[in-house]
Amino acid sequence: MITDLTELKNTKLKMAEATRRLAELDAMRGIIGKTQIMQNVFSFIKASAASDATILIQGESGTGKELVANAIHYIGDRRKMPLVTVNCSALSETLMESELFGHVKGAFTGANRDRRGRFEDADGGTLFLDEIGEISPYIQVKLLRVLQERKVERVGESKKRKIDIRIMTATNKNLSDLVKAGRFREDLYYRLKVFTIYVPPLRNRKQDIPLLLKHFISINNKNTGNKVSGISKSVMELIMKYSWPGNVRELGNAIEHAFVLCSGRKIDISDLPLEIRQTENNTLTPQEQGKVRSEKPCSPGKKLSRSKLIDLLHQCEWNKAEAARRLGVSRAFIWKYMKKWDIPLKN
Repeated sequence: MITDLTELKNTKLKMAEATRRLAELDAMRGIIGKTQIMQNVFSFIKASAASDATILIQGESGTGKELVANAIHYIGDRRKMPLVTVNCSALSETLMESELFGHVKGAFTGANRDRRGRFEDADGGTLFLDEIGEISPYIQVKLLRVLQERKVERVGESKKRKIDIRIMTATNKNLSDLVKAGRFREDLYYRLKVFTIYVPPLRNRKQDIPLLLKHFISINNKNTGNKVSGISKSVMELIMKYSWPGNVRELGNAIEHAFVLCSGRKIDISDLPLEIRQTENNTLTPQEQGKVRSEKPCSPGKKLSRSKLIDLLHQCEWNKAEAARRLGVSRAFIWKYMKKWDIPLKN
């Protein structure tokens, strides 16, 4: 028996190269995780990057599905070609069709010139369709045809244009359930799930939280010029108890919120968003809870300064309600300190 091992050898070489590039991405803080469950994700990323298979990335909102798609593209053979991302939930059916497939002049009202679609823009590279579960039945049919033929037709044109792309999709929904409910085509579902990667929620990999905290503190120090060295022990205990329904994105937002209030070298409990601080109340005795509640109204004011409030208002585009939400206080609290420090209503 003689077996040709060339293809196997080439695949192993590609995976070795993907491992090297993934390590470089990790060094650049592309994806962060040391737990076994994240090591499995890294293994799937390396394996999928060594092939050209269609990828379906599943996971809750805020888990980092787009980071996974970026990693697969940038360690794969198509890394020097475009990575084009489309958020399917942000566009109506009409706009989605034009956005994906392009159109010719006169195809519809307002189409005053020919326009390439995202499929053509991604030619030679990767098209990443985020929130794929949101596309309409009509777009599902057109997408299925592209996957089968690797050709696209612009809206208002019968000419088929050949494309060479890799397609990756992501969703926070269970597509299998959508298929059973008749809201997603079964044939398209199986076309998209050639290789599936599941990104775990943060509550299932809490051992990665210290690494993520270090990363977000470093980013915010760089962006704000602050010199926060870390978090207090009580904050770490609270963070580890919290369920993180918004996952890594919520953790990043919580640290950004804390930087607005933090005036010392370490982030304290009073610097955290209200929903996280409430976790502490659930573990305290009624007497301790009363003490915490009595301290809350004055703690933001103690930590807040005129410059920090102005910075926060700039971030919120001078939306007082949003600024109040980020601080975990009432809108009246924001008005009070704006008046106290003579801050104009809008800059």
